Amino acid sequence: MNGLPRIVVVGAGIAGLCAAERLRELGFDGEIVIVGSESTMPVHRPMLSKQFLTGELAAADVLTAPAENLDATWRLNTPVSQLDPRRRVVHLPGGEELEYDGLVIASGVEPRRHPGGMNAHPRVVVVRTRADTRKMKNLLDRSREQVVVVGSGFIGCEVASSLRSMDRSVAIVGRTGTLMNNLLDNDLATRLTDLHRRNKVRLELGVTVRSWAGGASRAELLLSTGRTLGASCVVVAVGSVPAVSWLRDSGARLDNGVVCEATCHVEGMEDVVAAGDVASWPNLRFDGKPRRVEHWTNAIEMGRAAAESLLSGRESATPFTPVPRFWSEQHGLRIQAVGMPSVGVEHVSLDQVSTSQRSLTGYLRDGKLTGVIGFDRSVAVLDYGKKLRDASWPDTGATGDRQPPAQPLSHV
Repeated sequence: MNGLPRIVVVGAGIAGLCAAERLRELGFDGEIVIVGSESTMPVHRPMLSKQFLTGELAAADVLTAPAENLDATWRLNTPVSQLDPRRRVVHLPGGEELEYDGLVIASGVEPRRHPGGMNAHPRVVVVRTRADTRKMKNLLDRSREQVVVVGSGFIGCEVASSLRSMDRSVAIVGRTGTLMNNLLDNDLATRLTDLHRRNKVRLELGVTVRSWAGGASRAELLLSTGRTLGASCVVVAVGSVPAVSWLRDSGARLDNGVVCEATCHVEGMEDVVAAGDVASWPNLRFDGKPRRVEHWTNAIEMGRAAAESLLSGRESATPFTPVPRFWSEQHGLRIQAVGMPSVGVEHVSLDQVSTSQRSLTGYLRDGKLTGVIGFDRSVAVLDYGKKLRDASWPDTGATGDRQPPAQPLSHV
């Protein structure tokens, strides 16, 4: 495939950029066209809910510049409406058809909208683009009233933490009884919830938003408990959905994203790979079940791996088997994870002594380590990340009051 005249990358985010850069690094000298609905060059999204929101970084600082020698054609503000793999064509606005010889699907995700919510209300925002965060900053500048965050997951918690660092009143409304319980076990989620409460975040948990009201200058949320919350700004952070509407009639298998083989090749398609948040693939380091991984580092690594697989071809490509990792900082607490804790069915303490702030937790399945989450344990988490990369199932060295599983752990 080194003689391909044109590779099209659908998605102008970090996964698409990294795929294009890797194509050039590997010597591809044909045409690269990057097409995306994005209005700017790739944005460093983790900064949007932190440094850009708080004012530590300016708008230009959150853009990711491509390599100088990328030599790619960028088609921004250009949503792709359809893929025709038989003709090797993607459909663009105005009836334009863009032919490809190789295709990288990196269309990412879209923010999930609150059902029945006032999504078009001038006081309601999501945090997905630089423009979203800029709108929130403008709303904050115009009023000191409370901010309400709808959603108790990763983004919602980071936004609340950033707002408290700015001395803003903030409330989190969530369906579950604890924060970030989609990523953390009950103990860690409870501790994180207590941390937010100690930092004066108002928590309305285990409730839903029954209805919305308000005018141009204020929004009001009626909760299922009967309480009403007023807000100068409502941040909707209720998750995301894969951006796959343009793939509906393509024949691609769509199941929580576009389903890929272990090598990033899209199932049932020739010369088509996928990368980043939109891709669901089996990470054979852990098991054979296709999953999506919505983390910044995975988008970077998978973009590069997808490019390698596209040039290698399906028969010669090697499986993409990363050790995923993510981090967050909330109210001064650094939360880090490596591996895939969600694959584990039980957890153990990896600390000799845990404190209210510092802890290290291992997640296991069949006595084998699948992931680690640390609270203020950066060095230890990085060390376990190296062990996970060096061997499929490293020894946890588990200690603590919970007994490790009966099946012995393998050694590294």
